[in-house]
Amino acid sequence: MTTPSQHAYPDHWEADVVLRDGGTARVRPITTDDAERLVSFYEQVSDESKYYRFFAPYPRLSDKDVYRFTHHDYVDRVGLAVTVGGEFVATVRYDRIDARGMPASAPADEAEVAFLVQDAHQGRGIASALLEHIAAVARERGIRRFAAEVLPANTKMIKVFRDAGFTQRRNFEDGAVRLVLDLEPTAESLAVQRGREQRAEARSVQRLLGPSSVAVVGAGRTAGGVGRAVLRNLLDGGFTGRIYAVNVALSPELTEIDGVPAVRSLAEIDEPVDLAVVAVPAERVPEVVADCGEHGVQGLVVLSAGYAESGPAGRERQRELVRQARSYGMRVIGPNAFGVINTGPPVRLNASLAPETPGRGRIGLFTQSGAIGIALLAGLVRRGAGVSTFISAGNRADVSGNDFLQYWHDDPDTDVVLLYLESIGNPRKFTRLARRTGAAKPVVVAKGARHSGSAPPGHAVPVTGIPDATVSALLSQAGVIRVDTVTELVDAGLLLANQPLPAGPHVAILGNSESLGLLTYDACLTEGLRPLPPLDLTTAARPEDFRAALASALADPGCDAVVVTAIPWVGENGAMESGDGEVLATALREAAATAPAKPVAVVHVEIGGLAKALSAATTTAPRPGPPPVAGPAPDTPPPVPGPAAVVPEPPREPGTAPRRIPAYPAAERAVRALGQAVTYAQWRRQAAEPGKVPEYEDIDESGAAGLIDRVLGETAADPHGMSLGDDDTRELLARYGIAVRPTLPASGPDAAAEAAARLGYPVALKTTAPHLRHRADLGGVRLDLVDEERLRAAYRELTGLLGGPAELRPVVQAMAPRGVDTVVRAVIDPAAGAVLSFGLAGVASELLGDVAHRLVPVTDREAAELLRSIRTAPLLFGWRGSAPVDTAALEELLLRVSRLVDDHPEIVSVALEPVVVATRGLSVLGASVRLAPPPSRDDLGPRRLPSY
Repeated sequence: MTTPSQHAYPDHWEADVVLRDGGTARVRPITTDDAERLVSFYEQVSDESKYYRFFAPYPRLSDKDVYRFTHHDYVDRVGLAVTVGGEFVATVRYDRIDARGMPASAPADEAEVAFLVQDAHQGRGIASALLEHIAAVARERGIRRFAAEVLPANTKMIKVFRDAGFTQRRNFEDGAVRLVLDLEPTAESLAVQRGREQRAEARSVQRLLGPSSVAVVGAGRTAGGVGRAVLRNLLDGGFTGRIYAVNVALSPELTEIDGVPAVRSLAEIDEPVDLAVVAVPAERVPEVVADCGEHGVQGLVVLSAGYAESGPAGRERQRELVRQARSYGMRVIGPNAFGVINTGPPVRLNASLAPETPGRGRIGLFTQSGAIGIALLAGLVRRGAGVSTFISAGNRADVSGNDFLQYWHDDPDTDVVLLYLESIGNPRKFTRLARRTGAAKPVVVAKGARHSGSAPPGHAVPVTGIPDATVSALLSQAGVIRVDTVTELVDAGLLLANQPLPAGPHVAILGNSESLGLLTYDACLTEGLRPLPPLDLTTAARPEDFRAALASALADPGCDAVVVTAIPWVGENGAMESGDGEVLATALREAAATAPAKPVAVVHVEIGGLAKALSAATTTAPRPGPPPVAGPAPDTPPPVPGPAAVVPEPPREPGTAPRRIPAYPAAERAVRALGQAVTYAQWRRQAAEPGKVPEYEDIDESGAAGLIDRVLGETAADPHGMSLGDDDTRELLARYGIAVRPTLPASGPDAAAEAAARLGYPVALKTTAPHLRHRADLGGVRLDLVDEERLRAAYRELTGLLGGPAELRPVVQAMAPRGVDTVVRAVIDPAAGAVLSFGLAGVASELLGDVAHRLVPVTDREAAELLRSIRTAPLLFGWRGSAPVDTAALEELLLRVSRLVDDHPEIVSVALEPVVVATRGLSVLGASVRLAPPPSRDDLGPRRLPSY
């Protein structure tokens, strides 16, 4: 049997996890140095738990037990521990067994598993997390089943196994329940795992946003400074819990700062502290974290700078901050953070540096930049909108936008999610979470650092190589509304937070300016909307005319939304009058109330009092029923005249929904926000009935896997991968029902003639040299050669113009039916996963970047959308009288390629070029496949926090 010394310590099994109550813990392999920790842990376990573990009274571990439980070979015998503060709180162990239940080695694929959780930590979801991790370890070591014997009275452990989602069998033997779990992940086990992840991460955020007590560490004795600013904002915001000022430099005589208790250390506080805001120099942060951890603080907001944004030394300091905080079970917002705000009446938390506290609203706002956070908050306040929660996470070394998506998904106080992101640390997880949240409420994203090709210095995240256009396509697939500027983020957020989603793209336009109406009409066409002819009320229109026209437009069944345009009107003496803005606002609200299911936006120009009336509201009252929709945006906006505002709501009866109308100073801004709402509404309707990943009976998954294993086994491991030969490529694709037209080499005119005779005329002659491959525009292809004479002439011409046969590598291929030349590709990005791409072949499409993308696996609905989303798609559907091609066959090809790369992670790229789509059927004329050792899939593995 293998001895422990023969296997290196598997450090990749180490992981930080979020538990059910929102705290964190560390999972790691047990080593020979853990004897004292194990004994100490066991002494704190109750006699009942020991009985459940060993089926007999077992008050203490013998030396032999300690040796056995701390010495593992990490293959046939593995032990994992959960630690908090460096001490064991739970353990799990498996031992490989044979069919008789005796100790064994591979190829035996079953193992006995047993857990033990300290009583004080039971109920935190530790056993469930440990089962995920020990199952992943076992699969890595070739174990396919776990066997466990549990006493019938140990209902908690039985429930852990039963609820895991694995396929299992149970029976009763010798007074114990025997369970056998198949460890292959199932759709149910993955759903269970992600559900637990969502609840745990949401709970960890809730602990940060809803504390009962806050300590500001670094609050100075004199006014000024970051700590005192946060302390002042907590007090001014009306925080409902207890506040403490903490500063090690305070004199013993000083017992209060700004009316709150002042102490030198958290140890001097007799009550629990939920949240600590850290505002001390970076070199002092470790001692503060230790002080907080020892006191049982649940979370940290670290405002201190001097971390990853400052260089390599700061990056290591940032890693150590996260490691230290997690060791105590704490989550960290920051470092270099701007702070957090929760406007909910039970909390009223403003633990930030925001100069102005926003009012209560329905928008959840997350930003990775303090400066952008200030701009967004100011813009929302100026426009009469409020927020439910605000987070500026700085370097977001621990808590990230993904965590807040988990929280906002179920948050009843948030209807719209706005995110300003400069980097996405885990794109695969982000798109998954955004898709789920977007099915219930809008998610709007403004992405900074789009063209720099790297994350900001403070963001210690892996950098994806996916182009920005591809990122946009993937976000769109997930239902995310992506905007370009911070101004657009606010514009979209105002509309989505205050108006219903439009049922379609038909927009009515009405107002007292023909010119402004035409501008709005053109803007609608630009955004892909379908505007109705503008209704000109003339400059003599009064507020009552607007009321009647808006009510009429909203009553029109052919109208899905209305844009109202307004300029100062002409008085009886011919002079321009701005009128009373509040009167017009009231008229519009009254009309809008007649059709509450249709959105209304206002475009106004220099109407005195209207801007003030529109921006007067500072809160958005909660509304009953399902939450509304949201929007996003990036860059800091320049000052603009007449900012977008919200029409204040008149007094309402209790229980009625608010009707606040957003207004914009330019038609383009209003229509762009409306267009984004239309697109999102359409995605949401489709998301309610998602497509399917079809099953094809002719797919030979096991045969393809065998071919891949053979090729990789015959080749020295290369992390960059290797290209399949032509024969293996055709065989692999054929096992997935993808036929590639054969080519025959033509090293000379005679060989070309012989190849053509075998294939049958007409044929094509083309070069396969890398610099000429798929470049018909460079003259490397000759088509429709109907006989040997023309073939030989083409051969002479080709080699005479472009080079000799050895350089050109010419081949002969049977002609395919004429059609539209397309390209299908799939590539693997380490961060985002497999991406399927489609476009038309040719330099024009490449030059214009006219390529569409979707994440794999692709459903039948997504395949249909993929080929229709390129700008040149009309060529597939009979443009200018041409015959439509067989798009059904093309969609099937996309689905088969998607299945291929999804089923076999060793495939890192597939390129089918060109694919000629005819009126009936299609022909794949060229194909290439690259293989590599399969990359790790953290989205399919056990739950773990990122470690950068």
